[in-house]
Order: sequence, then structure tokens, then C-alpha cells
Amino acid sequence: MTDSVLAGAQARPAPPIWPRLRRGLLGSPVNIAITLAMLALAAALLPPLLRWAVFDAVWSGTPQDCAAGTGACWAFIGNRLRFILFGLYPPAGQWAAGLASLILIACAVLTAIPRFWGRRLGLLWLVTAVSTLLLMSGVFGGRAVPTGEWGGLPLTLMLTLGSLGCAFPIAVVLALARRSKMIVVRSLAIGFIELVRGVPMIAVLYVAMLIFPLLLPAGASIDKLLRIFVALTLFVAAYFAEVIRAGLQAVPAGQREAAASLGFTPWQNLRLVIMPQAIRIVIPGIANLAIGILLNTTLVSVVGMMDLLNAAKTSASDPAWIGRYDEAYLFVAVIYFVIAFGGSRYSLWLERRAGPR
Repeated sequence: MTDSVLAGAQARPAPPIWPRLRRGLLGSPVNIAITLAMLALAAALLPPLLRWAVFDAVWSGTPQDCAAGTGACWAFIGNRLRFILFGLYPPAGQWAAGLASLILIACAVLTAIPRFWGRRLGLLWLVTAVSTLLLMSGVFGGRAVPTGEWGGLPLTLMLTLGSLGCAFPIAVVLALARRSKMIVVRSLAIGFIELVRGVPMIAVLYVAMLIFPLLLPAGASIDKLLRIFVALTLFVAAYFAEVIRAGLQAVPAGQREAAASLGFTPWQNLRLVIMPQAIRIVIPGIANLAIGILLNTTLVSVVGMMDLLNAAKTSASDPAWIGRYDEAYLFVAVIYFVIAFGGSRYSLWLERRAGPR
């Protein structure tokens, strides 16, 4: 749908960085004052931070070595790295969880490259989803692993990428339904979107975990992870729908009229003309929502799932390494920052590439 417009566009050169930095840091008296204030703040905070994190840190050793030191205990991260990354997943099968994470990351990277955009990309994601589920289920490890033992980085990636991928087509339908001239369809779409967007995500997760099972027939049950995934997908779809609707409204009416005058059917008009332009317009909004969903997956810890952040928190509760919360949270923060910052820079590049020339 979008490959006809986005994949064919050429990247616009970005302006030189040094003139922009000079204007931003020293372009006016106010900018100079802010720059000097930030330099003074950095001079006050960076030396003690570097002493704690680098120069006085304990990079290897035992809990006793860390207790005798005054800096960060990175030996704790080395000792508990597997638990932080994989949570309660059985140690003997953690290679499968690591491979599943690599497959998800590789597929996400390929998806970000415009030359791979096309119909085959959907097949690639289908194969990725099936292979990831098989690996995490322990099919190739000789022991079935229930979803209650899934956790850490693989769980965070699965929830983030899976909910975004499944929510997008639902969001497109909701956005179109909200703009429909049929009052029943429009009312249902508005009701769903406003209802979901009107409650916090944690409430949606609690409904999926506590209330939905009460509505099932006696003896029936649905896997906890599946309920969380569906709830997260519907939550993301409601927000995605408003982002896409904003893009649809931003497309000039003349584009529709021009396509109609060329003999395009309504479906061709939407697929080839309107939707590609709408998606291109809302690239920043989509990137912002995707990063927000990545960070909000940490809320699944309140309903019993051990995501990356919860695994780090639990690691610091180990009696041998008790209290190493600073190192645990900082390590996980770096992982989240790398992913979020990379996504942010990619969205800026994609916006320049797909923008009007």
C-alpha cells in the first residue's frame, strides 16, 4: 500500500550539522545562556557519576567485593545477566529465547529498510511469528515451556512488535469506519476508540486478566499471555486509529477528486493515493506511539508477567546481590534508550526520505 509512494521516494539531504549546532547553541543571547547553564550542570554532575559508574566501579568479583567498594557493582549485571534478559525461562533453553529475540530484531530491521517493502514482508512476519512462538514454546529444546515462564527481553519484543503489527490493520479499519457516512458504523468506531482511549492501559490489562475470565463458560480458560496480547493490541489500535485518521484528514480533497477523474475506483483511490499520503504525513506520530508502547509494556508486570524491567527488579532482590537496584535499572534503561533513540532517529530519516521533494 505504501511502497508505491514511500519506497520510490529519494532521501532528501539533511542540512549540515555544524551550522545547525552553532545556531542552536550560540545563535542568540538566550541560547548562549542556556548552553552555559547546561555546561555548568554537566560539570557538576558528570564527575561524580563517572567516578561511581566507571572509575570506582567493581567490574567483576563477588558480592563481598562490591560491598567493599564505593562504586557501581557491574559484577552483579554479569552474574545476573541471563535472568535479566530471559526472566524465568529455563536456563537450559535460553538459547532458544535468545534466538527468538535475534529473529524478531532482524525482522524489525529488515522491515525498516524500504527496499524490502512489499507483499513478501507480510509473509516474512508470519514466518517470524510462527518460528518465534515455536522457539519460545520449547519445541526445539526438548521441554515444553509454558507462557508463564516467558519473560525478559523476548517477552518485551514480542508484545511490542506483535501488538504494533496486529493493531495497524485494525486501526486502519477503525479510522475509515470513523470517517464513514454510515451512522451505525461510525458510531461503533467512535464508541470503541473513545472507550479504550478514555481509560489507562493498566485498566485494560486488569479487565483482560480479572474480568474477562469471569465471562467465560465454566471450565473454559484462555492463556494469560494471549489475553494480555489481545488487550494490548486493542489498546494500541485505538490510538493508532486516531493517528491514521489525522493523516486521512490532512490529505487534500483535490487528491481524491483527481484520482476519481482518472477513473480510479474508491478502493484504488484509497489504496494507491489517499492512504500512502496519509501514512507519510503521520510518520512522526506513528514513531512516537511505537516508542510509547515499547515503554508501556513494562505495565504487564502488574498482571504477573516478567518483562525486561520486572526481571531486572527481581534480580536486585537476590539475597546475594540484594539492593543493587541502581545498577539493574540503569542497565535496563540503557537497553530501552538504545531501542527508543534508534527508533526516533529512524523516523526522522524516514520522514525526510518519504517527504515531499
